[in-house]
Amino acid sequence: MATDLIEIDPQTPSTEALDRAEAAIRLGQVVAIPTDALYALVADPFDLRAVRQVYHAKGRENQRALPLFVRDALMVEELARELSPRFHILARRFWPGPLTIIVPASATVPLRATGNTGRLAIRHAKSRLVDELLARLDQPLIATSANISGKPTCASGIEVFGVMDGRVDLVLDGGPCAGVGATTVDITEQDWRVIREGAVAGAEIAECLNGV
Repeated sequence: MATDLIEIDPQTPSTEALDRAEAAIRLGQVVAIPTDALYALVADPFDLRAVRQVYHAKGRENQRALPLFVRDALMVEELARELSPRFHILARRFWPGPLTIIVPASATVPLRATGNTGRLAIRHAKSRLVDELLARLDQPLIATSANISGKPTCASGIEVFGVMDGRVDLVLDGGPCAGVGATTVDITEQDWRVIREGAVAGAEIAECLNGV
């Protein structure tokens, strides 16, 4: 595939750039965008062809779930089988922001998008660009890191283009992303655990969930 590159201001994204990204996602394509925590690949999680393309673009193992961007905690209620008090505590404290929370997936989410795990990693990003796309599409979006699996996440649009040219359909180049990546916490078991530590320290999560 030919990969297109469009410059964009993540703080005030142009209508033209948003139109292009929205159209690509509706067509089942994969778009790389800047976020509050490095660059991400976004696509429609309910389009199995798009899901397959994301796995292919990254060379990602099929049993690894694809994280999702959500607009707010209300959107999560339609995606999760159940939401524990821990989820609500963490969402109130850290969203929007660089914390990904793993919850049990509902039957509305294709099993393929969960890596056949039945679990879902979700995040409400602190990003004008992400919010605009979610509002336009009125649905969650795949939100996996823009990189080849096992390699560092790309920190600029040009780097994404260089690494993923021919693997994704569109790159929105918003310049460098200074984020250190999101923290991921799994709250699906009795004992919660940090899967990946990033911008939110494990100690902050522990403080929030103490006694819960």
